[in-house]
Amino acid sequence: MKKETLLEIILGTIGGLVFAVGMCMCLIPEWNLFKVGVIVAIIGFIILLGIIPVYKNSHPKKEHTPVNWGIVATWIIGIVGALVMGFGMSKIMVGSATQVDFIVGLITGVIGLLICVLNYPIYAYITRK
Repeated sequence: MKKETLLEIILGTIGGLVFAVGMCMCLIPEWNLFKVGVIVAIIGFIILLGIIPVYKNSHPKKEHTPVNWGIVATWIIGIVGALVMGFGMSKIMVGSATQVDFIVGLITGVIGLLICVLNYPIYAYITRK
């Protein structure tokens, strides 16, 4: 493993954790740490931005190739699946969920999970020649 790759991993991990803790500080009202959370999240974001120069130095520019529509479709399907699953899980976990909220959330979460699981077979179908 190259030194630059290890640095990217370390910066990404530390920056992601600091950013996530800052966002938790902002979004959990019981903690009463909104202003401090904003500052911590900005510091985490700046650490994450530090990956850009490291990446540019360690990875040479590649020639532009035609768009791989299988990858584009995979990203779109993955994002949609994650959003649907997240909606279902938040329906269950937020507030005091009623039995209807629980059932709707569970069904929606499972549908989102299935979308994510079926992402690779869809990619294989699209890219098959």
